[in-house]
Amino acid sequence: MNDRDEMEYREFASARARPLFRLAFLMCGDWHEAEDLVQTTLASLFVAWNRVRRRNSMDTYARRVLVNAFLSQRRLKRSRETPVAQFADVTAPVVDADLRMTLVAALRRLPARSRAVVVLRYVEDHSIDSVAELMGVTPAAVKSLNTRGLAQLRELLNGDQQHLFQP
Repeated sequence: MNDRDEMEYREFASARARPLFRLAFLMCGDWHEAEDLVQTTLASLFVAWNRVRRRNSMDTYARRVLVNAFLSQRRLKRSRETPVAQFADVTAPVVDADLRMTLVAALRRLPARSRAVVVLRYVEDHSIDSVAELMGVTPAAVKSLNTRGLAQLRELLNGDQQHLFQP
């Protein structure tokens, strides 16, 4: 990779790291795991940069790698880090934190594939065909996963929300 290519990669990675992190966090619900997913994504993108850049598909490639890495982690069912009792002091923008926490907790209860579809469709605003391409499934599978995921979210959010915060 020459200096110009590396500079283009760095600019792209700097510009897209935050949106990729947001997508990863909404899918996995864990700050550190989301950071790992983004790091994995950007490392894969770096390796394939010249090929991906020539096809002008950097965003699509990055999202696809991120989704595949997330789903792969879920399939492996590897041990997860244990939550801690206290969080580091981090300032966040003032938004309805209770609503956000409830939604993230509900998303974490969805199966991984349904969660990925719901986040890609409604947070990232992708079409059914785009989600199907990113996940490597048919549009019919995306519709099915979307319908089931939304039904589960409705059930979780309309019911007693106390159970959302239990592991």
